[in-house]
Amino acid sequence: MYLVKVEESFDAAHWLRDYEGDCARLHGHHWTVETSIAAEELGRGGLLVDFVDVKRLLRDALGALDHRCINDVPPFDRLSPTSENLARYLYEELAKGLAQVAPGLCLKEVRVSESRETAVIYRPGGA
Repeated sequence: MYLVKVEESFDAAHWLRDYEGDCARLHGHHWTVETSIAAEELGRGGLLVDFVDVKRLLRDALGALDHRCINDVPPFDRLSPTSENLARYLYEELAKGLAQVAPGLCLKEVRVSESRETAVIYRPGGA
């Protein structure tokens, strides 16, 4: 099994709904997002997937969030923009794009970090 990881970052503000504590107030983070893509066999040129393609997909997905108040961006205008919800949202966005760029590859997980000390990993189906 081959596993390719690509990381990008973005800056954004948010506040948490239905939360009691400091994070209920508007605040910002330098978010880091890492994708993990897997397959058993390598493709053309001995590559699992081109890093350039994955970086583009990731940048496209993050572009809607970068330098924004995430609470203003659908679906987070209704859904609390927790790291957990962001990880699932980004997984779903990246899975759609990956299916077009490299059919047959498996997006294993998306990791979202608000800081160096914390992270959330989303894997579908509890894998």
